[in-house]
Amino acid sequence: MPTIAAPVRRFGETSRCDAWWVQPLVVAAGLGLFVVYSTWAAFQGEYYHSGPYLSPFYSPELFGDSPHAWFGPKPAVWPAWLPWSPAFLILGVPVGFRLTCYYYRGAYYKAFWADPPNCAVGEPRGSYLGEQSFPLIIQNVHRYFMYLAVVFIGLLAHDAWKGLWFTDPATGVTSFGVGVGSLVLMINVTLLGGYTFGCHSLRHLVGGRSDQLSAATPLRQSTYDCVSCLNRRHMLWAWMSLVWVGFTDVYVRMCAMGIWTDFRLL
Repeated sequence: MPTIAAPVRRFGETSRCDAWWVQPLVVAAGLGLFVVYSTWAAFQGEYYHSGPYLSPFYSPELFGDSPHAWFGPKPAVWPAWLPWSPAFLILGVPVGFRLTCYYYRGAYYKAFWADPPNCAVGEPRGSYLGEQSFPLIIQNVHRYFMYLAVVFIGLLAHDAWKGLWFTDPATGVTSFGVGVGSLVLMINVTLLGGYTFGCHSLRHLVGGRSDQLSAATPLRQSTYDCVSCLNRRHMLWAWMSLVWVGFTDVYVRMCAMGIWTDFRLL
């Protein structure tokens, strides 16, 4: 039989009758707003800690002026002409993890690159080289960012734990307590954990190299089922964690500036 070539759609041409443009528009607005705010917050270099709370945009704080800094103030070797912020040293990991995430690829390919704008909608280019050529082949580093992201979840969990210990400025005594900020930090690490541990790469790592999972060890089967459970809602985890990590920075920042009061619940 002769092969019939599918008609080439012009950019934006489609037979769809629904408002297909709404989804990429909302995604572009959401991701764009987060990128603008997080970039601004990272460049501030201040108001990122309040009492026992540390903004996740600055965690871990390797060098800095807050009590949370691991190795003291800004390194003396930091170039004077280069803007300084503790966030610059660590933000590459969470940014790289999300930027190369399988879900986010599809989201921003449609929203920003129109590749394609949506399913069954004409795109602005006539050829596609795929992710096996430069520059998109760089997306394959996602699995390595995943390893680092898991470590960051442990660090953020430690921050949430530290957010339960308050020092009385009058006596210097540290005691256990629960503030609104404590709950904000705990929700943050929970949502980020749900997103990270539902990662497609992690699912492949715990379930790969086995043609029949039912014949694997019970521990491996349970781990795979757990990651798969989170993976089924990977998009939801991705957006909830993105919104909440931004709100967590806002909360810590507002408390540090004295605009909001962190009410103590316990």
